[in-house]
Amino acid sequence: MERLQAVNIMGSYGRKKVLCGVNIAAKAGQCVGIVGTNGCGKSTLLNILAGMRKADSGEIYFDGTCVRRRKDFIRYVGYVPQENYLIPELSVMDNLRLWYQDASALQQSLEQGFLKVLGIAEMCRMKAGKLSGGMRKRVSIGCALAGNPLILILDEPDAALDLPGKADIRKYIAMYRQMGGTILLATHDEADLDLCDRVFALNSGVSTEIDRTLRKEALLKQIKE
Repeated sequence: MERLQAVNIMGSYGRKKVLCGVNIAAKAGQCVGIVGTNGCGKSTLLNILAGMRKADSGEIYFDGTCVRRRKDFIRYVGYVPQENYLIPELSVMDNLRLWYQDASALQQSLEQGFLKVLGIAEMCRMKAGKLSGGMRKRVSIGCALAGNPLILILDEPDAALDLPGKADIRKYIAMYRQMGGTILLATHDEADLDLCDRVFALNSGVSTEIDRTLRKEALLKQIKE
């Protein structure tokens, strides 16, 4: 059974159709990459899959169950958008408290859970506005993991990061996948595709599964076709 399945997803902004029948699927423990040119609809699709906006039509299934209500998405999905949504004036700990309703669960994760793996425990007293780009991204992922979602959706997770920051984020993505989590990853960085079990290209609002080993000109050709 697919953990995540999107069937014939349609989406638009006003009269402009952005998604014209997107079909994507991912199993438990898989990382699925989404590639395409700027404006092809990657972020729109991720917003729909995360329950941030409604599709014009189509169905989304989690573990075989069709979901439509926002609260159903929250049970399954952690979402990290491109934009930094941390409150800069607050400490890392206070930002985390906004997401983790259970204080004991937060502390446990900092001491022996995924927040510890992310190295967030050492940042807790720092102001979010003082963090480096890589540190902010790690904290954002930590916030998205509140409630232990089965699916992590990442919109260009290593954009604007330096090489060490990118390497760190990829390491944590690989760990989450190895722990049985499902990852949906929109990216412009070919190195991210090395993490992926499947890759889908968005073009003219339609998704096509492509060979996950394609790189450089061969990949560019698939994206532009």
